[in-house]
Amino acid sequence: METCEGEAKNNRGINLKINPESEVKYRVKLAKGYLEKAEKFYATEDYKESVEASQLAVENAAKAVIAVARIPSWSHDPSSELLEIMDKLPKNKWKMIEELAKLVHELAPEHGLTTYGKPSEGLTPWEIYDKGKALEALKKSRKALQLTRKILHGGN
Repeated sequence: METCEGEAKNNRGINLKINPESEVKYRVKLAKGYLEKAEKFYATEDYKESVEASQLAVENAAKAVIAVARIPSWSHDPSSELLEIMDKLPKNKWKMIEELAKLVHELAPEHGLTTYGKPSEGLTPWEIYDKGKALEALKKSRKALQLTRKILHGGN
């Protein structure tokens, strides 16, 4: 898939040149790594950590697709960015991009919950997650990586 050059400013306002192809590969590598962590944590019944890694896998899978067209933001919910760049990608990929956007939007709130829990309810992150919730997040992260591969490398 063809990529376009981009520039971004870091948190100090310094312009950074981004190589889109490298950014795509980097984000895919992150997504795969987080999915592997999610699988391992799930197998050891560390459900909070599994959900946290699943959320990061989906987020980075989405950002890999975004990087084809532009520099991804630092948002934990880049679903709107995916939808914004959709018209820069082949039309036969649009349904997959919409599905990926839905997955990333659904898992984005887990970033805060896996970090802080639900303070208003007195629940720590470890008290929120069980096997069922972790499996649901894990399935979404597997699906997100599958979609990203299809979007980036072909297939419907």
